[in-house]
Amino acid sequence: MKKSLRIIAALTVLVMVFALVFALSGCAQKQGGAAPASSLQTVAAGKLTMGTNAEFPPYEFYDNGAVTGIDAEVAAAIAQKLGLELVIEDMDFDSLIPAVSTGKVDVVLAGLTVTEERQKTVNFSTSYAQGKQVIVVKDDSPIASVDDLFGDAQYTIGVQLATTGDLYTTWDIEDEGLGTIDRYNKYSDVIMALVNGKIDCVVMDNEPAKVYVAKNPGLKILETEYVVEDYAIALNKNNSGLYEAVNKALEELIADGTINTILAKYITAD
Repeated sequence: MKKSLRIIAALTVLVMVFALVFALSGCAQKQGGAAPASSLQTVAAGKLTMGTNAEFPPYEFYDNGAVTGIDAEVAAAIAQKLGLELVIEDMDFDSLIPAVSTGKVDVVLAGLTVTEERQKTVNFSTSYAQGKQVIVVKDDSPIASVDDLFGDAQYTIGVQLATTGDLYTTWDIEDEGLGTIDRYNKYSDVIMALVNGKIDCVVMDNEPAKVYVAKNPGLKILETEYVVEDYAIALNKNNSGLYEAVNKALEELIADGTINTILAKYITAD
């Protein structure tokens, strides 16, 4: 009887050992492999909430009541890879960085330029596109190149609030006493101010500039750009799991040509 009890006890110990080894093995596999989509920390379970400002064609704009464009398609491709449903929140441009840094949205895709100042608040993904700031003027404008903005004429320059056009002209022109910066919430409002003679020029991204100039006869884009910049996805600094998953998905989409295909769909060579 005692022998049988010893055998049963030994078998029980072996079962417990095997169970422990199996459990540890499972944990190791979970830690070493890619996290399932259900484990990603997002604003809403099973969804990837994207913040944007749909005033920036061809990166984001409205078509038949829905936000579409380059950034919407890039985000949709990332969401699909992660097994998440994409939700797009349209808001003022200057609300985007606060929204992602406080966890109101998961990601920001808005033709957003990587800057040192923004990197203090958010993490940026690998860059997926390159843009440039250009100068839009009326056809009869005395402004012929970017150098004219740094002369003695004291021009009034229109920008969209909190964009890199705003940042660069503030540092380069306003802070140096070389001109005045007028800030607007929407690019469409900036362009109307130029058309109506309220400002002398607009500093804005090249791709939306081409769209607005095409819609407003009498305007043109100067040949010399203001600055060249990289676009990337902004994410919350405290959500490393989502950052790693989104960045990995983006890099895979860059590698397999998906991103280039999306860009080519909307952007033609100058």
